[in-house]
Amino acid sequence: MGHADGGSMRVVMLPWLAFGHILPFTELAKRIARQGHRVTLLSTPRNTRRLIRIPPDLAGLVRVVDVTLPRLERLPEDAEASIDVPSDALRPYLRVAYDTAFSAKLSDILQEPERRPDWVIIDYAAYWAPAAAARHGVPCAFLSLFGAATLSFFGPPEGLMGRGEHARTKMEDLTVVPSYVPFPTTVVYRTFEAREIFEPGLVPDDSGVSEGYRFAMAIQGSQLVGIRSSAEFEPEWLRVLGELYPKPVIPVGLFPPPPTQEVAGHEATLQWLDRHAPRSVVYAAFGSEAKLTSAQLETIALGLEASGLPFLWAFRPPSDADAGEGTDGLPEGFEDRVNGRGLVCRGWVPQARLLAHGSVGGFLTHAGWNSIAEGLARGVRLALLPLVFDQGLNSRLLVEKRIAVEVERDEDDGSFAPEDIAAALRRVMVEDEGEEFGTKVKELSEVFGNDEVNDQCVRDFLRCLSEYSNQQG
Repeated sequence: MGHADGGSMRVVMLPWLAFGHILPFTELAKRIARQGHRVTLLSTPRNTRRLIRIPPDLAGLVRVVDVTLPRLERLPEDAEASIDVPSDALRPYLRVAYDTAFSAKLSDILQEPERRPDWVIIDYAAYWAPAAAARHGVPCAFLSLFGAATLSFFGPPEGLMGRGEHARTKMEDLTVVPSYVPFPTTVVYRTFEAREIFEPGLVPDDSGVSEGYRFAMAIQGSQLVGIRSSAEFEPEWLRVLGELYPKPVIPVGLFPPPPTQEVAGHEATLQWLDRHAPRSVVYAAFGSEAKLTSAQLETIALGLEASGLPFLWAFRPPSDADAGEGTDGLPEGFEDRVNGRGLVCRGWVPQARLLAHGSVGGFLTHAGWNSIAEGLARGVRLALLPLVFDQGLNSRLLVEKRIAVEVERDEDDGSFAPEDIAAALRRVMVEDEGEEFGTKVKELSEVFGNDEVNDQCVRDFLRCLSEYSNQQG
């Protein structure tokens, strides 16, 4: 094992198999390596090829280990991330494959004396890792890719496992502020969100356990909790977490990816942006997890059109489209009507690079924590259309802090109209209060986008790992 006495540590990192988890784990791995530590990052062959780029100067410090997933009857042959799974009903089988393959690989690594790590840093899905690491005397740190408000709302581990006074036993429990939160807040799920999240989040699925159980065991079994946030942004919620967890809770910064992505194949897109006035364009994107329907995408399209604003849309085909059809979900004649003012980009786009472009001033986003970090790091104004998972809670937090505007929705079914999209965009981009949003996000870009601030958070986190190891040794 390496030495944690101020020298180099060996760290193993286990992200869940989703783009929004692999990418920030990879970014943190690089930042840890830049502090002189050795990192082993577990991945799968396809995810490594399409997502993980380790710069040459870190190649000797970051080792990417590809883990081959077992073949499962109900899992598509090439499914190695949640984006590859055509239906949410098949997600549990990706978890089964992950549990089987990644637990076995971690066991192998823990049994190699020359490679045994000083720490294992885990995502929520690797709920089995703390017990496995403990058998070899290796501590775990749980890395939350959710912010402090969301993790606080989820509550203590026993509540996530359905036990104790903070257990959520019915859907309505997700729509009220928990009793342990000592200040007024609107950070709760809305009715339509609670209905969508209750069963997949808190009821055991075909992987054998619920998502809440995975979170609970990962948090409970770890010696420290690292959280992708900062004391400057969520001080009140970090204090709540400190009361909920009987262990150190360390903000590790937001570490957004630098805007240095390859742009090969996207030169025309950048040239299109070059032709627009500074801070005038809305960038629209909704992440890799949400599976939007044709009807929802048509509504978004008509809303972008009705806003009158120039826009660039990172478009993904709808969940109910036939394979290979890239135009489904757009109203007839839409691209002709917005030609020049709007640009629809299909397939992967260099999001961090586009958000950093001088003509981009607004971001219509699903309010995923990755996208929030990227948007605020570049100082763009946010209009939020939360869709799944933690996104509704993230949206309430930003609206409460008067950083963003949320698209109006029907409280019961979550539906929205084109004018709801257009109105939210005009509020942040055109109307008088947009100036207030612009001032706020510019201030926050100094926290979210400052590499030195983010790297200092990483150094503080690593110091906590080192101090814990010293105390145990």
